[in-house]
Amino acid sequence: MRTVRLPRALSGLRIRLVMAFTLVAAVATVTTGALTFREARVGVLQQSQDTAIEDFRDRVSTLVVNYRFPPTRSDLQSLAGDVARGGRSENWRVLAAYERLSATSTPGDTFGELSPAMREAVRSRSATVFQRVTVNDRSSLVVGLPVTFAGPPGTARRASGLEVFLTVPQHEEQGYVDALVRAIERATVPAIGLAVLLALLAARGVLRPVRALRRATRSIAEGRLDTRLAVHGSDELAELSHTFNETAAALEKSAAELRRMEAGARRFAADVSHELCTPLAAMSAVTDVLDEDAAHLDDDTAMAVRLISEETTKLASLVNDLLEISRFDAGAISLQLDDIDLAECVRRTLASRGWLDAVQTRLPEADVLRGRVDPRRLDIVVANLVANAFRHGDAPVRLHLREQHDAGAGRQAVIEVGDSGAGISPDVLPHLFDRFFKSDTARTRSEGSGLGLAITAENVRLHGGTVRAANHPCGGAVFTVVLPLYRDGAAGGTTVAAKGVRS
Repeated sequence: MRTVRLPRALSGLRIRLVMAFTLVAAVATVTTGALTFREARVGVLQQSQDTAIEDFRDRVSTLVVNYRFPPTRSDLQSLAGDVARGGRSENWRVLAAYERLSATSTPGDTFGELSPAMREAVRSRSATVFQRVTVNDRSSLVVGLPVTFAGPPGTARRASGLEVFLTVPQHEEQGYVDALVRAIERATVPAIGLAVLLALLAARGVLRPVRALRRATRSIAEGRLDTRLAVHGSDELAELSHTFNETAAALEKSAAELRRMEAGARRFAADVSHELCTPLAAMSAVTDVLDEDAAHLDDDTAMAVRLISEETTKLASLVNDLLEISRFDAGAISLQLDDIDLAECVRRTLASRGWLDAVQTRLPEADVLRGRVDPRRLDIVVANLVANAFRHGDAPVRLHLREQHDAGAGRQAVIEVGDSGAGISPDVLPHLFDRFFKSDTARTRSEGSGLGLAITAENVRLHGGTVRAANHPCGGAVFTVVLPLYRDGAAGGTTVAAKGVRS
């Protein structure tokens, strides 16, 4: 099923209110005009009809007694002329008929408005018959009157056979009707205009609190949880504003509680990590001594010593990572920027960890790519990404360092670290840089803390850069770091405080 969406300009509440008011006004105006027209038309025509019929009957009754009976054609001609001349309207046309004889008030008049059905109705009844007819867009009233003989009292009147017909043009009445139609048409436009004006006023009254609600919602979305709406009145919109204020207050309270709990958790992690440093230092010194003597111990004891040494090293790494994260949370991290050769910095990182021969590198020549970065934190970024590639991917691990130019950001250094493993599951990709996150695959192959990529992301953000993870089309995972190089400058350290940094 295909859904058709209205253009944005036609889907706004203001436009819909105006259209609804206009439609209702148009329907009401047209309906009222139609009913008024019908009643006025019926009234005008009815009054004209009643007047003409009454005048016609009185005229015939007065004149017919002056003629002999049965009438001749000449008598019929005289009767038709006398009746026509006596009418209140100058446009009366009269036809007098007796059996097969007939005569009209105007010689040669065919009296085309008179239908055979009406002549038969007059002949078969003893009452006046009338009919409105339209010929060539001209409306006329046709009246048929049978002349009867009065009998003795109490007896029915007898038909004389004499029939008189009248045709009265209704031009004047039609003019009244046309004028009424024009008046209704002229009234429709102002009525619709008034409806549009009222719709705009109503829309303004409705949309003002709606716009305020939209601004307040946007403010809440931007983090200003103390935003509240002014409540006026007691209608549905006021109730909606009150509900919004209650929701915002509850949200602010929940957010404050979450911040308090988060701050407590961070303080706890920092305190625990700090307290563990001293005993871990002593344990590391002891395990170093034990490692030196492991060769002289029996196999079981030597295995236990090595296990203790490995686990102590992992614990020390976890504590160091927790301390680093707590520094980020406290905003106590600062960048020691220095103008360095990035390729040389990457080589030192790989060489210090024994990875120089294990990693396939593509690095610029010496002093080709220089930038102002923190060498220690760049070392952490590269080391964490390469270690992650070794830990969760397959050899060979590749590292590519290059420069790119961005129209808005200027010079940038791009570091790509990829492996040849199975890649990263799509449902894992969005969470790779979350703290303590481990996919199921990572848990089976590694005992890492789950903080390495989170620390990498924090260090990249400190430099104003970005880091992202993706799957390479040819297989394996690819991590891409983009760092702004700032402006070139002379060698020498520069401290940049990074307050308020949060993951």
